[in-house]
Amino acid sequence: MKKVLIISGSPRKHGNSDVLSEQFKFGAEAAGHQVEIIFVRDLKLNYCIGCLSCLKTGKCVLKDSMNEILPKLMEADVICFSSPVYYYSVSGQMKAFLDRCNPLYDRMKDKDFYYMVTAHDDSRDNLELSMKPFHGFALCFDGINEKGRVYGGGVDEPGEIKDKPASQEAYEMGRRV
Repeated sequence: MKKVLIISGSPRKHGNSDVLSEQFKFGAEAAGHQVEIIFVRDLKLNYCIGCLSCLKTGKCVLKDSMNEILPKLMEADVICFSSPVYYYSVSGQMKAFLDRCNPLYDRMKDKDFYYMVTAHDDSRDNLELSMKPFHGFALCFDGINEKGRVYGGGVDEPGEIKDKPASQEAYEMGRRV
């Protein structure tokens, strides 16, 4: 059994990124894994101030929800990031979350990463642009295996993705963890 941590960067409850996160969760649970979803919108999250103390201590000087989340990231075997796409990048909430993971720099090893994005645009090439923040994050760690991606394009309204192939793809990707 693996520990699976899903980070959803959607600012809207029940948004399309949340739907994909739930589908990934259902798939991973069906495969017998322990799964938790963290919704970034529910966190008390300050912006990184760039002091770099965390590189020496492994801890952030800011006192907020990240103090509880960083150990979960370290303990997870599998990390799945899910975000809506805004201007061909991840949501601002997701980017702020990724920046606050700086205390983990070069400290996480041997993890499987999965990425899921949702957007109005349904061009896979265009959606690939939005995966770059996730890929850049993964490059900061040794032994990281980028295992899968789901491109949930052509959606606008919350929950609309339920009827799209990306929903089943997220479930199947979770089952393959």
